[in-house]
Amino acid sequence: MNSNLVFLLLSLLIISCKNEKESIKNQSAPQNKVGQYITILGIAQDGGFPHINNPQEFLAVHKGVRKKELVVSLGLIDHSENKKYLFEATPDMPEQLANLENQHLKNNTIIDGVFLTHAHIGHYTGLMHFGREAMGAKNIPVYAMPRMKSFLENNGPWNQLISLHNVEINLLKADATITLTKAIKVTPFIVPHRDEYSETVGYKLEGSKASALFIPDINKWSLWEKNIVDEVKKVDYAFIDATFFEDGEIPRPMSEVPHPFISETVALFKNETKKVKSKIIFIHFNHSNPAIQKDYPERLKLQKQGFRFANTGDVFPL
Repeated sequence: MNSNLVFLLLSLLIISCKNEKESIKNQSAPQNKVGQYITILGIAQDGGFPHINNPQEFLAVHKGVRKKELVVSLGLIDHSENKKYLFEATPDMPEQLANLENQHLKNNTIIDGVFLTHAHIGHYTGLMHFGREAMGAKNIPVYAMPRMKSFLENNGPWNQLISLHNVEINLLKADATITLTKAIKVTPFIVPHRDEYSETVGYKLEGSKASALFIPDINKWSLWEKNIVDEVKKVDYAFIDATFFEDGEIPRPMSEVPHPFISETVALFKNETKKVKSKIIFIHFNHSNPAIQKDYPERLKLQKQGFRFANTGDVFPL
């Protein structure tokens, strides 16, 4: 056989095998995303990463040394009922909604509901994209607690979203469970935080197979009326505040931003089993927190102990 012909046949065979593998890979990916699940749409604190007034961070991302991280948000998907929900309306919401649609579920609406935790910039200001200057949306359901609802209704530009029917506010009540779909329930609960404009809540998400806590923002665990160790034991996943790794991380008194340090949370769980520790998924990393980097040595040590760290794109069956 002519050597050129042999080379051509081998090349076609290699290409065919490669295409077959890619086809199998592409077919299997959506099949893993069925039923109900949570997906991570962002992991950073309100200011994102890179962070304003930190040109070295922007340069690192530009050079590919560091990875851009979107502001903390969860997607909640129920494929059986063709529904998708968003937890937090971040400044990065347009990209996060596009990720939700392109990678998880495309239906006849951009989102079936948005749940807010509180009135700090990384958690509600994305609502502006539903307004007349951007999408001009119609009656997007937004779920909010009483003070949060009042804040949106009585302050511009947010009240324009309501008057123009871009959004429709659905009132939540602390510790009152709402049923989103046949398989999914959501319960808000009050947590202590800097509540200048609204109360702050965490959420319990319940599916047919698993349950989760979502507490992206809270003051020190000792100020909460509940015991975080006990609450984590009751669920399968706990996405909890990891704003800072330890004291002295930023050049101002950290009592002004009294989040629980990762080091403090770890200390509370030091005597628990690896199974319990593995329920914790740290999220909401400030740009200063070295644990936002996957190769940070202390993060790697904690992962060996069982603790987990949220990564954008992660999926958790519910």
